[in-house]
Amino acid sequence: MSRPLRSSKKLPDLINSHRIGLNKDKYDTANIYFQDESRFELMTHIGRYITAKGVKPIVKYKHAFKSTYVYGSFSPLTGDAFMWEINGLSTQIFEMYLKEFSKQNPRELKLVVIDNAGFHSTKNIVIPENIILINIPPNTPELNPCERVWGYFKSFFRNKVFDDIENVKDWVQEFIKNNLSQERIKSLTKTSTYNNCFMAQRAMS
Repeated sequence: MSRPLRSSKKLPDLINSHRIGLNKDKYDTANIYFQDESRFELMTHIGRYITAKGVKPIVKYKHAFKSTYVYGSFSPLTGDAFMWEINGLSTQIFEMYLKEFSKQNPRELKLVVIDNAGFHSTKNIVIPENIILINIPPNTPELNPCERVWGYFKSFFRNKVFDDIENVKDWVQEFIKNNLSQERIKSLTKTSTYNNCFMAQRAMS
């Protein structure tokens, strides 16, 4: 069973070790992805409104507790992404997500940076052969640029009122289709810490 690897200051060496060990019979390319999850609720998320000075904005609001989750993996190098909308967070769902993600471009070795959420535990799950998980240190969300994708996503989600959770899911699907292009994903997730070391090691290989 594959085990997640701990990221550190030696990240370039860690990435390089996998590039050098790339099995050319199994994989044509290697890529790095940032993975995370975000919740989208039926409850209205209040954001800023433009009004006249001193005038308090009046917004529609829905108070409801139903929600869905979006699992996403995003590459800062190619802008490739794999997103999955599903109800819930669990180790079993995470395992299913990785299985489906592995089917996208199966001859690509995927180095996937994840945080230390409890349901990311790999003790009793099977990790696909073409996926290698790399943990960021605890309490360091700034090391996972996935947060920028969710921030961009949620900036359009504020102040919206939906009739039911199915409308929320429809909105999520439409937003992904119309707003998360490869160029947008690259611009949101690009970071010298990861991009430079990965590209440098690719040039050396």
